[in-house]
Amino acid sequence: MEEAYLILADGTVFAGTPVGARGSVIGETVFTTGMTGYLETLTDPSYFGQIVTQTFPLVGNYGVIPEDFESGNSWVRGYVVRELCDHPSNFRCAGGLHDFLAERHIIGIAGIDTRRLTKLLREAGVMNGMIASGRDAETVAARLSSPAEKETLLADIRAYTIKDAVRSVQTAQTVQAVPQQRGQSGAQKRIVLFDFGAKANIRRELEKRGLSVIVVPCDTTAETIRALAPDGIMLSNGPGDPADNADIIAEIRKLCETGIPLFGICLGHQMLALARGARTVKLTYGHRGANQPVKDKKTGRVLITSQNHGYAVENDSLPPTATLRFVNMNDGTCEGIEYTDIPAFSVQFHPEACGGPHDTNYLFDTFLEMIRCH
Repeated sequence: MEEAYLILADGTVFAGTPVGARGSVIGETVFTTGMTGYLETLTDPSYFGQIVTQTFPLVGNYGVIPEDFESGNSWVRGYVVRELCDHPSNFRCAGGLHDFLAERHIIGIAGIDTRRLTKLLREAGVMNGMIASGRDAETVAARLSSPAEKETLLADIRAYTIKDAVRSVQTAQTVQAVPQQRGQSGAQKRIVLFDFGAKANIRRELEKRGLSVIVVPCDTTAETIRALAPDGIMLSNGPGDPADNADIIAEIRKLCETGIPLFGICLGHQMLALARGARTVKLTYGHRGANQPVKDKKTGRVLITSQNHGYAVENDSLPPTATLRFVNMNDGTCEGIEYTDIPAFSVQFHPEACGGPHDTNYLFDTFLEMIRCH
């Protein structure tokens, strides 16, 4: 049986079997706790540069369903599962996960103790790793047997960094979509979706409310966006360190001066906060999965949310014109901000979560109401 290896930057080695493409790849090793939604994870641009570990032990049981994709590509660097289902069963199934990964040149590994890996990442924090399979697995095994070669290999793994994340996943050109008329009174309103790696379901949630959505690339200027005469601006999710995007943050700062209502999600939330003078920090192992509890400080309700991020806005860095609205119940980190001097709010979690949970989907209605009242 073919072997594959996952080697972490601290020298820990997991042996398993290859899935998807063969070869080797280095990335930032993370874990996500969703029991379902693996297709959304694999096609979410926010996972750019990351080797994703699924904590749920069986993955692929409903196969590949293209209409559930969050984008037209898979952005993960590598994929780690305990067991990959060989015989998926679903009336919408259009293929198996192994073939999906192979066709997109995603290198994966199965058959390892993902519980042990997850515990290690929770205790030590996110770290770089390498997956090697096929002939590369043989080469890596030989290098691991030599102390000098092993140290060189680990140095290569540690040196990896995620670069040009947003520009690697954004849309290449401005795209205007046709709104879905469903009898709601959002019709005729125009939204600009500032794309930093937007999940498709953000656009779907806007369109199902009758809104006309124009998707613009991340290098679009504030002047160009204003010339489109939008009624509202959506700042999308996306990958990487928010502070790496100084030019985008400068444009968001200009958008804040236009008085056009703003709604930020995930990376968009972080960059809006940076534009307003707050700071961000990298979390030890991030929040990834569909079971993150968040408290709404205004109502006292606790909501279950879908999340995928490795950075957070520092609570004590918010300017006087910003109010901490949502907090993570596990570690107290910032999960949402309301601004008092401009028509804007933002959340760290994903209210558009496809696959669920849907506790916070109402925030799109909140955005629409802000537009109507502005």
